[in-house]
Formats: sequence, structure tokens, C-alpha cells
Amino acid sequence: MTEFSFACTGVRADRYAAGPTLVFRLRVTAADGARVHALALRCQIRIEPARRGYRPAEADGLADLFGERSRWGSTLQPVQFAQISLMVPSFTGETEADLVVPCTYDMDIAATRYLEALADGEVPLLMLFSGTAFTGDGGFQVEPVPWDREAAYRMPVATWREMVEQHFPGCGWIRLPRDTMDALLAYRSRRALPSWEATLRALLDDSGAADPPRGDPLRALTGTTGRTDP
Repeated sequence: MTEFSFACTGVRADRYAAGPTLVFRLRVTAADGARVHALALRCQIRIEPARRGYRPAEADGLADLFGERSRWGSTLQPVQFAQISLMVPSFTGETEADLVVPCTYDMDIAATRYLEALADGEVPLLMLFSGTAFTGDGGFQVEPVPWDREAAYRMPVATWREMVEQHFPGCGWIRLPRDTMDALLAYRSRRALPSWEATLRALLDDSGAADPPRGDPLRALTGTTGRTDP
């Protein structure tokens, strides 16, 4: 069987993508200069939180995911970041290819919440590879890419923030159930509020009231929202 090895040599934010997207540069090596007609790869990317240190403010931001710092010895487990398929075209010995990873700014996603909590430094990633290789000098043969192929990479937090800023400049993003959105829209329409920001600010101001009026959309809103587990 052909021995394959993988390395990540860099990452960039794709400024021309329709949504938040990271592009990882992969180096693929086939041992002994083997000829590869095509390589169908599956790549799982995981965040390895235990492989970096955290400032007190970052630890506070991660408490919702991992609990108090005193518990991190057992709770600081890998976080799933992405699963991507990639077709690598024909090469001999070694080649490079772009691994395009669509991302989300949904704060209900554990990986997003983890990344948002980091102030700077690097994100420790582990890329796990498997798939099928079509090899051979004359004709071709089909070989599996073993499940133990992997590559570690430390992605700059600044690259993640650059990507987010391209698509959500100066903003955050949350996902809400449809019934909660309906309640918010009714509340906004009733008060003739000009924007969603004004709507949420009004809700925050009203949250101090002892007894909201019966039938107020705020009552329906607070009845349908709750904390989301990691």
C-alpha cells in the first residue's frame, strides 16, 4: 500500500466567499514518489482545547462549555469543528491542495463559542484523514487511506476573527426558534421599533418591570427561550 502523509502549511479567510469560510493549505505526500491518479479524502477537524493556555477572561468565557477551571482536567475534551470531503487531482510524489471549510457564527455551536472566547494566540487543531486513493504506474489500483493519518496545526485566532469581521462587521449572531422570532416581531411591530437592535434594547429595559402587561409578547418570548446546552 502507498504510504501517505499530510501537513497543513497555512490558513486564510476567503474574502470572496458568500459566507464565512476558511481555506486551509494542505501538503499531501505519497512515499517513494508514488504516482497517484486521484485521492478522495475525508477530513475531520477537531479543536484540542487542552493544548493551549487560557487567560482569566478567556476562562470565564469558556465556563459555559467546560465548567470551572478546577474541573478542566476532566472536561477539557476535543470539540468538533468540521467534516469536509476533498478530491485531490493527479500527482506524483507530493502536491498541495486547498481544503475549503465553510464556518458558522452560530453561538449555539460549541466550536463557535470556544473560538469567540479566545482573545488572541492560536487555536490547536487536529486534522484526521481517511479516504480512497487511486494509484499505480500502469493502469490503476484502489487503496484505502488509513484512519490513522493526521496532521496538527495551530490556527491563528486573528484569522478566525478576520473571517468573522468580513461577514459580520462589528456584530454578533444568534439563532432563535421560529415561535421566539414571531414573538419578537410582534413586540417590535406593536412598539413601532425601527430595528432589531432597538427591539432587544427595549426588551432589556423592560426586563426590570415587575409585572409586564398580560398578553405582552415579552411574556411569550421569555416563556419560549432557555439555555442551550453545549
